[in-house]
Amino acid sequence: MGSITLKGVRKSFGGVDVIPGIDLEIGEGEFVVFVGPSGCGKSTLLRLIAGLEDVTSGQILIDGRDVTTAAPVQRGLAMVFQSYALYPHMSVRKNIAFPLKMAKMAEAEQAARVERAAGILNLTDYLDRRPGQLSGGQRQRVAIGRAIVREPEAFLFDEPLSNLDAALRVNMRIEISELHKKLGTTMIYVTHDQVEAMTMADKIVVLRAGRVEQVGTPLELYHKPVNTFVAGFIGSPNMNFIGGEVAARRNAHTIGIRPEHWVVSRESGRVKGRVTVSEHLGSDTYLHVTLDDGTHLVVRAPGEFPVTYGEELWLTGAEGQVYRFDEKGMAI
Repeated sequence: MGSITLKGVRKSFGGVDVIPGIDLEIGEGEFVVFVGPSGCGKSTLLRLIAGLEDVTSGQILIDGRDVTTAAPVQRGLAMVFQSYALYPHMSVRKNIAFPLKMAKMAEAEQAARVERAAGILNLTDYLDRRPGQLSGGQRQRVAIGRAIVREPEAFLFDEPLSNLDAALRVNMRIEISELHKKLGTTMIYVTHDQVEAMTMADKIVVLRAGRVEQVGTPLELYHKPVNTFVAGFIGSPNMNFIGGEVAARRNAHTIGIRPEHWVVSRESGRVKGRVTVSEHLGSDTYLHVTLDDGTHLVVRAPGEFPVTYGEELWLTGAEGQVYRFDEKGMAI
C-alpha cells in the first residue's frame, strides 16, 4: 500500500498560483524525490499531500481513496521535518513513543514498536538519553523513528538533512536509502540538492515555478533531459551551454556538454579557450575555461592533469555526448 495520485492539484495564495496544476502518479513502495531550486513549490506540494495546506482545486488520492479534504491524521502519512522537533525534556524512548501515546495505544504495543524502530535505526543504546545528549545525526534518526512507529502508508521528508554537516549528510543519505529498502514503504523526499536526488531516488520529479518539468529515473534525467532547465539542474558540476556559431554548426540554438564529456587537447579541437582557474580534487581536476566570446565552461580532467593559469586549450565534445536545444530550450 502507499500509492499516491495527484489530479490537477492547484494551490493559490492571495490570487497567485504557486502550484498552477500538477498531475502525478507515485507508485507503491517508490522512493520519489521532489527537486528544484528555492521557491519552485516542492515543499508546498509536500505539505498539500500531507494535508498541512489546503488544496485550491484538484484531487489527492492515497491508495485510491480521495483524501483531498481529509485532516492530516486521517491520511495515514508520517512527516519528517527539516527541524527535528524533539521534546528536549523527554527521553529518546518517550519522543519516539509520543504519537502512539497520543493515539492512546496500549503501552505494551507502544514499547514493542519503539524497540523495533530503535533496532532498525541503531538507537537501542540511546533510548534513555535526552535529545541534548545526542549528535545531530542521532537526533534526526529519533525524528525518523517517531515516524516509523506510526507504520504509515508513506513517509514524507522535507529537507531532513539541511541542518547536518557535509559528512553527516552523506551518512544519513545512505541510512535513509537503506531504511527504504528495509521497510519497502513509499517515501517522498524534498530537497534542493540534486546530488541527494540522484543518489537516493527511484524516481525524480523536477519542479520549476510550481510546474513539473520532467519525471524519470535519475539516469533518464541525466541522459535524456527534456530541456535546458533539467539539463542544467541535474548533474554536478552543471552542464555547459554554448550558443552562437558553435551551436549553429550543429543545427541548434544551444548545445550542451557536460564537464566530463569534453575531450581536451593542446593541439586541435572544436573550440579554444584559456584556463582561468583549476580546481584539483585528487581524482579529478576541474578546469574553468573562458572562450574568446566570453563563454565560461567547466571541464573535468584527470586529477594529475598539468595546467597553468592562462594556458590555451582546445576542447571537443565527446561523440554522442553533445545535447542540442531549440530557441525555446527544448531538446531536439
